[in-house]
Amino acid sequence: MAFAPPPRLVRALGETAPDGDDWLARVPAAAQQAVDLRVLTVERVQVPGGRSSLVVLVRRADGTPAVLKLAPRRARPESERAALAHWGGVGAVQLLEPVTDSGGSGDSAEEGVLLLERLHPDVSVRSLPEAKALLEAAGTLRRLWVEPPVGSDVVFETVASRTGRQAEAMAASAGAEVAPLVAAALAAREELVVAPPEVRLLHGTFRQSKVLAGERMPWLAVGPDPVVGECAFDLARLVRDRVEDLIASSSGAAITRRRVKRLAESLDVDQERLRGWTLFRAVESGVRALRVGRPKDAELLLEFAGWL
Repeated sequence: MAFAPPPRLVRALGETAPDGDDWLARVPAAAQQAVDLRVLTVERVQVPGGRSSLVVLVRRADGTPAVLKLAPRRARPESERAALAHWGGVGAVQLLEPVTDSGGSGDSAEEGVLLLERLHPDVSVRSLPEAKALLEAAGTLRRLWVEPPVGSDVVFETVASRTGRQAEAMAASAGAEVAPLVAAALAAREELVVAPPEVRLLHGTFRQSKVLAGERMPWLAVGPDPVVGECAFDLARLVRDRVEDLIASSSGAAITRRRVKRLAESLDVDQERLRGWTLFRAVESGVRALRVGRPKDAELLLEFAGWL
């Protein structure tokens, strides 16, 4: 069985790969080793798949469908493993291998390999009408906002730390044409990190496409890049879902402001804090898109940010 990384994964990791990184070259052999070790039957590599990991649809020795996921260290797979173990299948996909005291898989010492419950990979909340999709996605997100684990060997990154790195990169690479938006985003972040209203374990990269249909629950979150901090940070990415449709609408700006208000009220999040994190995350994504040569994506994100 060939485990060739899908083109989408190759492009995405190519944008962020450090010099000399050979993970993409090594991953087919690593996938075969993981399959052999667990006595799995391979069905197919999921295409187009994710942007930070190889996803393989498999069956366990007893015939149970599962997903084998392999991710490079820079995608923080051990943080994902720890978060999934802490959530225990409540609101998120279930981890099928035990977690040892050292935070890794109890079945092997492999790095970046997760065996997960099989959901319906081609059916996400995004397939629903917009209003219903937002409602279901928000309900799923609420279940994930729990107290961070105590005593874990895995130390989760904080919102302040992650956005601090992003802010430095954004300030260093932003051109004059986006300087006003960047300044506004950086100012918003400076205020928001001072006194967060709560500290919860967050999904970190939540959006509609990260919520898949399941069997034991209608909808479950996948692909977290967990972080600890305030809930408004996690909700901010959901505000800009279907940004292409928002930009194409003559009332996109008004819809966006209503969405901020509705999501803040439905999840008991401060509206201004949600607006501020939505601004920061949209500008950061837009500037990063410019930096890696995706000008069309950048244009959409920065226009959206200007509405906030």
